Amino acid sequence: MKFIENGKIYWTKHSRKKMRQYQLSENRVKRVLKNPERKETGIASGTIALMQTTGTKKYPKEIWLMYQIVKSKVKSQELKVISVWRYPGKSPIGKPPIPDDILEELNREYN
Repeated sequence: MKFIENGKIYWTKHSRKKMRQYQLSENRVKRVLKNPERKETGIASGTIALMQTTGTKKYPKEIWLMYQIVKSKVKSQELKVISVWRYPGKSPIGKPPIPDDILEELNREYN
């Protein structure tokens, strides 16, 4: 994604909290942004969810993130990372598997 290299990334408080919880660094999350293996429509309007696999063949895991592209005051686009999580195993295609605790937290923060 050329946008990531040239644009600004904003991290919400929620995404920072989840990065600490799941022990994910900014650089690890940026790798998912730059090279996703799967792209899905996010649960919130105008969001996109990206996934990259980790782990082993015997114990697969996935790293997911949900972001939104917003326009800045200087007429450029910026990327806002809304949430980040790990999924244990291989998720079904068609809808990002968002853990219940993240859904509850997002509902509290954005409603």
